[in-house]
Amino acid sequence: MKAKKSFGQHFLINEEITTDIAHALPTDLSTNRVLEVGPGRGALTKYLVEQDFDLKVVELDRDMIPVLHKTFPQLEGRVLEVDFLKLDLAEVFAGQDFMLIGNYPYNISSQIVFKMIDHRDLVPLMVGMFQKEVAQRIVATPTSKAYGVISVLAQAYYDGEYLFDVGNENFDPPPKVQSGVIRLVRKEVAHKIPNPKLFKAIVKLAFSQRRKMLRNTMKSFLKDAEILNDPFFKQRPERVSVEKFLWLTDVVEQHQKEE
Repeated sequence: MKAKKSFGQHFLINEEITTDIAHALPTDLSTNRVLEVGPGRGALTKYLVEQDFDLKVVELDRDMIPVLHKTFPQLEGRVLEVDFLKLDLAEVFAGQDFMLIGNYPYNISSQIVFKMIDHRDLVPLMVGMFQKEVAQRIVATPTSKAYGVISVLAQAYYDGEYLFDVGNENFDPPPKVQSGVIRLVRKEVAHKIPNPKLFKAIVKLAFSQRRKMLRNTMKSFLKDAEILNDPFFKQRPERVSVEKFLWLTDVVEQHQKEE
């Protein structure tokens, strides 16, 4: 089976790297349920089925479905033929939580992370391979050029770890970019952010004009508020920590209540 550009497919062919990705999933969590996104020809699936996981896979490419059924008969009834972005995650394991893993299609990898964040109550842990720049953005820290919206939103709910690089020579066909593998583990306080919708809106607005100081971008939320004169608001968003964005959300919410 040849890789299809329309699905962003690049098949991993290095067995050692595939094993390392599969083994990046812990076996000591309260759940052993795992959903693999985009298994393709089953390079990663091969090592997941060997472990004591309650495994399901989701694959959009219909041409890959017969390959998966033939190669992994133990996955009978566990191959979901659907677009992950349209999948109801609450139905995958009947409302029970699960770990997420995959050599994610580069063209939707950021969307996969955002969907996971929106369903963080169901996904305590994620392991995945991304385009290296995307992987770095997800785990980036303040003051780095890679730090942005996906960094703040992901790290508000998950602790991120960059595991290792993957060169393009390890794929068929080789992508034009390098890749990286990361692991995200949900924080215990992930459910305690009081207004996640407002938090997301503030972060997106701040980074939509990342070269401007917060006193300018936050005017729409804090119109005529005296607090805009605080030195904190002289900062640009790339220097603001996740914790400070959470504090800013509380400030905006309180201001809205007082109006």
